[in-house]
Amino acid sequence: QLQLVESGGGSVQPGGSLRLSCAASGFTLDDYVIGWFRQAPGKEREGVSSITGSTGSTFYADSVKGRFTISRDNAKNTVYLQMNSLKPEDTAVYYCAAGRFSFAGLMWYRAAKYDYWGQGTQVTVSS
Repeated sequence: QLQLVESGGGSVQPGGSLRLSCAASGFTLDDYVIGWFRQAPGKEREGVSSITGSTGSTFYADSVKGRFTISRDNAKNTVYLQMNSLKPEDTAVYYCAAGRFSFAGLMWYRAAKYDYWGQGTQVTVSS
């Protein structure tokens, strides 16, 4: 059974850092595009970052470029999202998702392209 489990969320002050993990079971990361999404109260779910399985290409939303880094550890079948210089507007529930689709560079931020989702982890940035 394919499963994604996020961890690493928490509360941090502005300017702080967190590293989110997305552990996959039932499939190998190499076969899927893995995306990180977030959803704040009253807002739509938005794509944050993504990494492809085949080439390891990475993509970022403009709002997080230069602050967030996505990576994967194939041996651990885990994808990470390192978040630095956190801002209050980064506060949201963060989800990881897996999908198999082409043209990831154009599609990575579309939630409908992903078939499997984790349960989410809360990130709160506040002073």
